[in-house]
Amino acid sequence: MAHQNEKSEASNTEKVWFITGSSRGFGRIWTEAALERGDKVVATARKFESIADLKEKYGKQVLTLEMDVTQPNQVKSAVEAANEYFGRLDIVLNNAGYSLVGTIEEANTDEIRALYETNVLGTVSVIQAVLPLLREQGKGHILGVSSGLGHLAYPVIGYYCSSKWAFEAIHESLAIEVKPFGIDVTMIEPGAYATEFGSQDSLKFSQSLVEYDNLKSQFIGNLKNIEQGNPKATPEAIFKVVDAEQPPLRLFLGKNNLPEVKEAYAQRLKTWEAWKTVSDAAQG
Repeated sequence: MAHQNEKSEASNTEKVWFITGSSRGFGRIWTEAALERGDKVVATARKFESIADLKEKYGKQVLTLEMDVTQPNQVKSAVEAANEYFGRLDIVLNNAGYSLVGTIEEANTDEIRALYETNVLGTVSVIQAVLPLLREQGKGHILGVSSGLGHLAYPVIGYYCSSKWAFEAIHESLAIEVKPFGIDVTMIEPGAYATEFGSQDSLKFSQSLVEYDNLKSQFIGNLKNIEQGNPKATPEAIFKVVDAEQPPLRLFLGKNNLPEVKEAYAQRLKTWEAWKTVSDAAQG
């Protein structure tokens, strides 16, 4: 069988990746970069045709699978197929996700629920599906694509930000829980990049209330002025993380996240300190 042959061919030098959202954006760039450096990749996407060309170009080095992260049975089947094909998984990269554009008042519960189904629960489905395998191996590295917005929130995309705050908490807990099994966890936190993340495929829009028109115009105008990074400059950073003996729990991509996050935390500390007397009195 082809699957068995592929197992025997896999050496211990290259890494085997399992990547969600391989069709575009960072997922596509990192998938191809891993393949170009000689690693093996299980590339997954909601639509098989969006990744079919990878198989044509890289042959047995890649396994392309149609997988919707919001369907746990599909996720479980994909992980089983990946293990059968390559015999192991070294790196699991959760990249699938999208943004919901709409104020807190505008978005309806169905839109919010769908966002969380992909950005949070979809990620959890992948993690839960791969952990038995990684535990059995006694090693593995789970990478989750979060955002600088996992630490602060913007207006108009508050629900997207909230999904990344949840994402951060889940991975921070996960890192502690799986460390005894030899499994590493890293959150990749990109800033603004010129990827397809801003395309219609990666954005969904809530109904628009006229009361927020000015705020939205201002917000969109500010976004246009943000310096965007070159996504093709990012693979080397990802490789340094997965090749490190002691990878970090968090890694910013780009130079603008750290100053912004430092300012946000400074403001929080200032507020907590200013209200310390009231807080202490509430201890009882």
